[in-house]
Amino acid sequence: MALVYLRELDSNVRFAIWRIEETADELIGRLQLNVRERTTLSRLNKGKRTLHWLATRVLLREMLDTTGYIDCPSDENGKPYLANFPQRISLTHSFDYAAVMMSNNGEVGIDLELVKPKILRIADKFMKPGELDAIGNDHVEKLYACWCAKEAVYKLQGNKGVSFKDNMTVLPFDYQEQGVLHLDLKAPNRSEQFKVYYERFQDYMLGYVVENAL
Repeated sequence: MALVYLRELDSNVRFAIWRIEETADELIGRLQLNVRERTTLSRLNKGKRTLHWLATRVLLREMLDTTGYIDCPSDENGKPYLANFPQRISLTHSFDYAAVMMSNNGEVGIDLELVKPKILRIADKFMKPGELDAIGNDHVEKLYACWCAKEAVYKLQGNKGVSFKDNMTVLPFDYQEQGVLHLDLKAPNRSEQFKVYYERFQDYMLGYVVENAL
């Protein structure tokens, strides 16, 4: 794996992006997998899904700088967590890349997406009419910033049943290749405004959020 981006937001929060260059067997050779994890692997379709799952676990090992076993199950909502380390994590992947965000203090969320014009066709599935009016026509990058922001907040809050369209609202913002937007979450278990960071990374859009960010 090749580290292509490492960023420390502060002394407690950082994330890394890796380009996946290994085969599945090479990645497996760098991990210690228990029976549950091998069963999970066997259920994945061979190809990118397997590589993504393995690559995020290898990247976790790199970021924790340990040769010991890392237990990374998912909770009842499907949110991955570290069972034998204190850090909070969020995982993402897209095509040839895998990314991990890690915090020593509070939950985090991260999302990485390859930018494609097709998002214009599904914008009304995850954005309210008012949000779309604020964006304007044919702004692919801005739509991806909104998608990544909503996905990042969804991962941070960790509960199933939260709707991107119904429970999340991106407030109007001026798009830049690297910027900040604000997102209102109004869900049954949580109502809060989040400050979400986004930026272009090569042909991708990256969004990330930290709990209780000022």
